[in-house]
Amino acid sequence: MEKTETNKTPADELAEIGEFTLRSPGGAGKWLVRIATVIILALAVNQTFNLQLLVGYTLVDLRFYYAILALSLGIGFLVYPASGGTNDHRVPWYDWGFAAAALGVCAYFFANAMNISLRGWEMAPPETAVWFSFALWILVLEAGRRAGGLPLAIIVGLMSLYPLYTEYLPAAIAGFPSPPSYTAAYHAMGSESILGIPLRTFASLIIGFIVFGAALQQTGAGAFFMNLSFALLGRVRGGPAKVAIFSSGLMGSMSGSVITNVLTTGVMTIPAMRRIGIRGTFAAGVETCASTGGTLMPPVMGATAFVMASFMNVPYGTVALAAIIPSALYFFGLFVQIDAMAGRENIKGLPAEELPSVWKTFKEGWYYIFVFGLLIYMLLVMRREALAPYYATPLLILLNQLLSKKHRWGWRELGAFIDSLGTLFANLVAILAAVGMIVGALSMTGVAATLVNDLLRIADGSAIFLLVMGALTGLILGVGMTSTAAYIFLAILLAPALIEVGLNPMAVHMFIFYWGMLSFITPPVALGAFAAASIARTPPMQTGFEAMRIGSVIYFIPFFFAFQPALVLEGTVAQIVISTSLAFAGTALFACAVQGYVPFVGPLFERRPYAFPLRLLLFSSAILIALPATIVPGWSDLDLVGVALVVALPILIFAFWQNRRQVPASLS
Repeated sequence: MEKTETNKTPADELAEIGEFTLRSPGGAGKWLVRIATVIILALAVNQTFNLQLLVGYTLVDLRFYYAILALSLGIGFLVYPASGGTNDHRVPWYDWGFAAAALGVCAYFFANAMNISLRGWEMAPPETAVWFSFALWILVLEAGRRAGGLPLAIIVGLMSLYPLYTEYLPAAIAGFPSPPSYTAAYHAMGSESILGIPLRTFASLIIGFIVFGAALQQTGAGAFFMNLSFALLGRVRGGPAKVAIFSSGLMGSMSGSVITNVLTTGVMTIPAMRRIGIRGTFAAGVETCASTGGTLMPPVMGATAFVMASFMNVPYGTVALAAIIPSALYFFGLFVQIDAMAGRENIKGLPAEELPSVWKTFKEGWYYIFVFGLLIYMLLVMRREALAPYYATPLLILLNQLLSKKHRWGWRELGAFIDSLGTLFANLVAILAAVGMIVGALSMTGVAATLVNDLLRIADGSAIFLLVMGALTGLILGVGMTSTAAYIFLAILLAPALIEVGLNPMAVHMFIFYWGMLSFITPPVALGAFAAASIARTPPMQTGFEAMRIGSVIYFIPFFFAFQPALVLEGTVAQIVISTSLAFAGTALFACAVQGYVPFVGPLFERRPYAFPLRLLLFSSAILIALPATIVPGWSDLDLVGVALVVALPILIFAFWQNRRQVPASLS
């Protein structure tokens, strides 16, 4: 299991699968991208630690944000071609023009940051500022199109124009109109649009964690976690599939990208699953679901979790803690499904001689776990989430240089590290700045507040109706927008309504976060499944439906913690223990019912005409066990569990009896 190395960066892998197209600039372009990337990193360190380097002082916040925006957009126009399908390293003249325009326009706002702050230019801009605002508006839209795709650009473009046509819409969704000049100025200089919470969160929090994740991958942490997973789980039944769960969960703490997870771990786990007899679509579906769950796994959960912390005005560590039980439930459900499938089809693990040694693997990479421990300690105990990655990353690189001959960096590795950072910076800034304009448009028109009241009136105070509406909307938005964009949209429009009907704020925001991610495993888009299908060489749509079936428990888990905040650690110790225990028990039965196999019982009525209805009853019993009693007025958890056992136990006993009866018959 040593062939886990790759010289490709996460950005290269993403480009290959078609999530977005990348160009690797040559010559001057390459060095300008690297210089801009280093300056972004230096500015972030200077701002975070108040070092007063470079210019002799810490930048005013507005100047800091415009500097990050200028450099990131400039990188973006150099690394993202205007249209896909090109491998040319040469940057055409018009992309140089776009990059120069981004630097020039942002330099104007950088120079006038004090006027914007003190004279309120976003409300009463001079004519010159208006023209520069229009230019920034166009540049951000184009950068968002290149980084996030045409659907994102269309949605953001229409929403950013919302103040111009809002007065012509039906009363329920109409707001206060604004002229084009004011709209442009507000987008470019207001605190709730391009420079809103998404971009500010990137500048203050996300940069450090991107650097940490890139350093982990560049120092070989992916290979370590993969080998450790094979060493621990490779020989058990269905071993490679269980390895996919374990390794993808750990990899998700590095990349925060579903596609990157699939392409990094899937190239090892999918062929290994096929070798032991797991069919291709199931193998690809397992990898898809595991990689999707990786982005929900603490301590590092991707950009959306940081934006969530900023929206809720809570420390990031609080969000990471709240995600522990929901993510554990999801991975536990996957693990049980795989074990049930392997038991039903009698699929063994890999031979011990083909697997790496646990001791040797741990000895070679123990410092990755040590660095993760430092990061978690600073996040959860010291509550220094802004500083944590800036301590963990240098320590990781130092230990790698001192202890690892295999992954020790030279100039080439350092260059690849900087190139990867530049692409990731450009991608996130382009998307977050563009999505910020949705927030700005809703803020300008005042529609957000009126829509909340309209939703409450339509739902007639029903939390379930609002949650179903939010789930469907999140799924639809996830088709055309990034999960971060979908989360921001729903956090503004739907979250206040859900909180108004009495649901816990953390549970509400986590619910929206989860449903924004589900488009990765849900057809017709299912980008994660399509990436896995390209490795397994299986039909993409069939793989998507298989992933949807394997990950089916995730469609229910958000409803569980929305009605039972103890599952996001909002409650007493007793509530948390009881709710978590019931949720795990229900999830286990759910997974077994889906696969038609229960450990110690055996297959559930294989090839029997009554198999489907009886498994459906088991499925219903599983939901009753995990279901929070608050959903059913007048019932307690004990009542729901009692009904579930009355239904499930006879079915399980019948299956056990039938399987034991078949054994002698087969022997005779």
